[in-house]
Amino acid sequence: MHDDALRQAPGPQNQPIQGLIEAMTFELIPLSTLDAAIDSLPPSSTVSVTCSPTKGLGATIEATDKVRALGHDAIPHLSARLTEGPDRVADIASWLRQQEIDKVFIVGGDAEHPAGPYPDALSFLRDLLDADPGLASVGVTAYPDSHPLIATDKLHEALHAKQQLLADAGVQGWASTQMCFDSAMITRWLHREREMGFTLPIHLGIAGVVDAKKLVTMGMRLGVGASLRYLRKNRAAVGRLLAPGAYDPGRLLNELAPTIGPSNITGIHCFTFNQVEATAQWQLEALSTV
Repeated sequence: MHDDALRQAPGPQNQPIQGLIEAMTFELIPLSTLDAAIDSLPPSSTVSVTCSPTKGLGATIEATDKVRALGHDAIPHLSARLTEGPDRVADIASWLRQQEIDKVFIVGGDAEHPAGPYPDALSFLRDLLDADPGLASVGVTAYPDSHPLIATDKLHEALHAKQQLLADAGVQGWASTQMCFDSAMITRWLHREREMGFTLPIHLGIAGVVDAKKLVTMGMRLGVGASLRYLRKNRAAVGRLLAPGAYDPGRLLNELAPTIGPSNITGIHCFTFNQVEATAQWQLEALSTV
């Protein structure tokens, strides 16, 4: 699969894609494979550090500190449903200020039961901003393929409410899409949300060059939610992923090339599942075609 992905990397005719690939964010998971994943990162990478219900916020904070100490720009995921209450929010805000971390990614989280009074990202974000964390930019989740547990109209309302909350606080933001393999679905969602007044920049959530079976099994083990539920409910997508040589991140990006400018797509959020080496190689090969 890796060789085919490399051969099909976006060519120089897709200059907007080249810029996104060059600056893409590598998502890492705080697991035993974290150190090897960090070692495989290109120098001075932007790294998004996940927050898993099986590991908790402490593991995210520890991994974020480790990534930053090695010269990378780390963006911690902060999970609403794993936060025990306002005192914990104050601790998080203090850590962000002390470490001079001015960019975070806010998620509701996949924990079945909230650990405190924050059942969703919006309620948590409101208290975090009130705690004066010194943030310059906040990322929020977006779901082109909907969410198995949240109605589409609720997702839309929450997305726009978070945009308004950030605007009222004078904090910049972006929306990162959950992993989706259907370019037409992503395009329709982008067009609809832009027409309805959503203006935050978009970071496309794409899977890196990872082993397809690991993609599915790791997702189930870690509870990454909608990222993998799309695959479980779409057998055709699973079949395409499991076919040797079938999956290439560049193919989806090429399909979305016409909408990058009009839809204000400014970044790539790459789900690596800690298999960074192959994705970094794909990135290098893609950029070498310029």
